[in-house]
Amino acid sequence: MTNKAVVGVITVIWLCCGIAGYAQTQGSSAAPSTIQSEVAMAAQAKGTFEVKLTPQPPEDRADGSTLGRMSGDKQFHGDLEGTSKVQMLTAMTDVKGSAGYVAIERVTGTLHGHAGSFVLQHSGSSNRGATQLSITVVPDSGTGQLVGIAGKMTITITDGKHSYDFEYTLPKAP
Repeated sequence: MTNKAVVGVITVIWLCCGIAGYAQTQGSSAAPSTIQSEVAMAAQAKGTFEVKLTPQPPEDRADGSTLGRMSGDKQFHGDLEGTSKVQMLTAMTDVKGSAGYVAIERVTGTLHGHAGSFVLQHSGSSNRGATQLSITVVPDSGTGQLVGIAGKMTITITDGKHSYDFEYTLPKAP
């Protein structure tokens, strides 16, 4: 499989996982810890983003699967204005529609007027097309005015356009 084909397949899986993750989380919210809920404000951010994924050599091909790495850059718009850097590990199988990925993403920008950065942890899989995705804030990864941030993000793709829905909590300012 060519690098372009691998990027295309992983992008489709990543994006399909986002759609499934969005559907699975409707009606639920990011659950702050008991301690945080006493001093945290809950919020929801929505907007769009663009993403560019770049395969990183070397791929590891074996009978039945291919392991790969990708780096990525995102540009966020809307309630979250900023950029991110993504490092991704992938596993493609010979079975159409079955694959998995994990990724770490550092987001830097302004979230509802709060400047800083935080890290998102992704875990996604597709089982013959049935996808699931979890994107959560890494605990204690917030900096600047985003120290103490917690939450989870969902991704939706409609007509080729990427959007996010980010349910999060931030400690109340003293």
